[in-house]
Amino acid sequence: MISSLARLTVRAWAATLLAACALLPLVESILWILQAALLLGVQAGVGAAARRVPLARPLTVAAQVVVTLVLLTLMFAREHALAGLIPGPDALRFFGQLLEQGGQDVNRYAIPAPLSDGIRLMLVGGVLVIGLLVDMLAVTFRSAAPAGLPLLALYSVAAGLTDNGIEWLWFLLAAAGYLMLLLAEGRDRLSQWGRVFAGPPRGRSRETPGAPAPARFGHRIGVVALGIALVAPLALPAMDGGLLDPNGRGVGAGVGGGGTISAVNPLVSLRDSLNNDDDRAVFSVRTEMENTSDLYLRIVSLDDFDGTTWKPSKRAITQVPEGFPAPPGLGPDVEFTEVGTSVSVAKWYGQTWLPMPYPPSRVSVGGDWRYEPVGMTLVGDHGQNTRGLTYEVRSLDVRPTAEQLAKAPEPPADVLREYTELPDSLPSLVHETARAVTDGAKSDYDRAVMLQDWFTLSGDFQYDTQVDVGSGSQAIARFLKDKRGFCVHYSFAMASMARSLGIPARIAVGFAPGAPQADGTISVAMRDAHAWPELYFEGVGWTRFEPTPTRGSTPDYTVQDVEDSGPADPARPSQAAPADPSAQPSRSTDCRADGSDPGSCESESPQAALDAGGDGPKWHVVLLWALAGLLVPALPLSPLLWRTRMRAVRLGGHGRAEEDVAPRVLAAWEELTDTAWDHGIVPDESLTPRGAADRIVRTGGLDGDAAASVRRLAGAVERVLYAPRPRPAVGLADDARRAAAALRDSASRRARLRALLAPRSAVRVVWTVSDRWAALRDRLVALRPNWRLPTRQRG
Repeated sequence: MISSLARLTVRAWAATLLAACALLPLVESILWILQAALLLGVQAGVGAAARRVPLARPLTVAAQVVVTLVLLTLMFAREHALAGLIPGPDALRFFGQLLEQGGQDVNRYAIPAPLSDGIRLMLVGGVLVIGLLVDMLAVTFRSAAPAGLPLLALYSVAAGLTDNGIEWLWFLLAAAGYLMLLLAEGRDRLSQWGRVFAGPPRGRSRETPGAPAPARFGHRIGVVALGIALVAPLALPAMDGGLLDPNGRGVGAGVGGGGTISAVNPLVSLRDSLNNDDDRAVFSVRTEMENTSDLYLRIVSLDDFDGTTWKPSKRAITQVPEGFPAPPGLGPDVEFTEVGTSVSVAKWYGQTWLPMPYPPSRVSVGGDWRYEPVGMTLVGDHGQNTRGLTYEVRSLDVRPTAEQLAKAPEPPADVLREYTELPDSLPSLVHETARAVTDGAKSDYDRAVMLQDWFTLSGDFQYDTQVDVGSGSQAIARFLKDKRGFCVHYSFAMASMARSLGIPARIAVGFAPGAPQADGTISVAMRDAHAWPELYFEGVGWTRFEPTPTRGSTPDYTVQDVEDSGPADPARPSQAAPADPSAQPSRSTDCRADGSDPGSCESESPQAALDAGGDGPKWHVVLLWALAGLLVPALPLSPLLWRTRMRAVRLGGHGRAEEDVAPRVLAAWEELTDTAWDHGIVPDESLTPRGAADRIVRTGGLDGDAAASVRRLAGAVERVLYAPRPRPAVGLADDARRAAAALRDSASRRARLRALLAPRSAVRVVWTVSDRWAALRDRLVALRPNWRLPTRQRG
């Protein structure tokens, strides 16, 4: 028959695995969870064996930690370990490299990501760490309730990264595992009370045979609790975006088509995915556009600069219209044609925003999408993304002339107000540099072209992918001084400088033109992810500029007196697509005009649509802050939690055999005296149990049943202490609870609050630690008489 401890160990293993299932949507392969289940089973088996020996609790945990590290070494770092098994400095260093690679892969790939070695270590190692914590809390220290915190952390990581419409299933699995763990511990506690709480004999009851009645009720309560947790968000209107919210207000509305897009920045640090050798194709594009070098696939625009980073404003979204309205600012005198573009997205690339040429006039796409009118973008709803999609976009190929841009009238007041706003923290260097560069300009168009030419030609800027993205307004000033960076730096700087000159500006994020193929399509790869500034000119609308050297293409309307027969300026981005498409992948040009430093021309990130934070905290810093956030509320509540735990152990943790009479009586008496102490009645060890009981009754103002309960407890203690064979006493736990309730009722509100949140008896924890340290010292001295340990002076 399986022991209760072994049953609890199995339940802890199963609870961890059920919670880990929430991580399955994050990667393409499920191989990792099979490996985690095996290693987790070995880890749990080591703990069970250590507890059976039995080893001390800290030694049990230490044995599991050592075995876990050996298992991870055997799986991931065998070649770097001593004898292929023992983790040495080389193995630990290799683990660090794998974790760093895993962090880069997390930022590089969309969900589901490929199962690289780094990601596999993060998943398997994370599950083992959570499993160790759950086993330690629930089994080794026999406290299943706190084990819910690591299980919640494991589920929360997955819930915060995925949005696949079945989050309720992962919640159900994680919650079921936790409830299963609680019920196993509860059944173990109930079994210690013998047949008193047992159900009717098997075969004689109409109820389902098997578990005792309290256990059956526990299962029912658990099922009801899970049902309420899943259904309650639907019935509470204040809880928008609940687990089963059909409106999907996290992104946009459902059938009604309303809602908003939250201000989530679609730019992660592009630096995290630079120098990527895995330059896979993201899109295959076929277009009617004549000059394919102008085919930028725009995802979203960033129009809100808060001094830390650029991000999209919170915008209202609607249903996708049959035909889009004319783009803002476009007048009738500007030449344009409507062209069609077909885009096929790779199955591995899941993007929430739909990449499209700007400005779109009509979109034919399957799935659940919403339209944001200001930016003229489409955003997925209910977890919709671009993975594996093929869609058609009709867009306007707007061809303004330099003269039209130079003579553009002043923009409307609302456009100026919204799109020229800058934070007060922006360094004055930005505005001063902008004025110096554009000195002598006669129009906003001239200023914009001067800024673009300064970045690409005359400013001596160098394209460098090794530079951090940076955050805050000082990052732009550093870039203007160092003159090294990539597209994020150039677009951020030019948009900020344009706004400082009174030119409405925003930043577009998406993909630059790709490489033409022999079959007439255009292959857009990961290296083509890009960011560029858009400036507003009345009569033309939002107009693209390209300040990043050797990336994208310089717009024709910013190049004066262009001659088709003349040689191309090597310092400028390409002006047009190659005349004869090649079946071979195109090579990028050198990042310096003289071609002396081709190594500085590494590819950019495909992750153009993730959260901001180039200088933000790394994953381990976030983990530490999360643990600190858990400890902040836990520390003030630790006395309350300890007293609650001790009360449950003293009044319910003893058997019914004859040898258990003394521990049960003394535990109930200790609980009573501690409760009285918490309410201000300090224990007096010089009194007999009867004298102590009289003092509690008198000082606490107890009478009736409460006073009789205190005296019955004192009588039971005296029989245990002095009788040759003490008789079992019944109802001592109820007496202790009755007396405690009377003490609370007779105390003032302040005293009750003090007894609850800061119980005086919690000082026993300090006494216990001190006694154990003294016992350990005595043991060590007995083993090695020549040792000299520091002694503690008592005053």
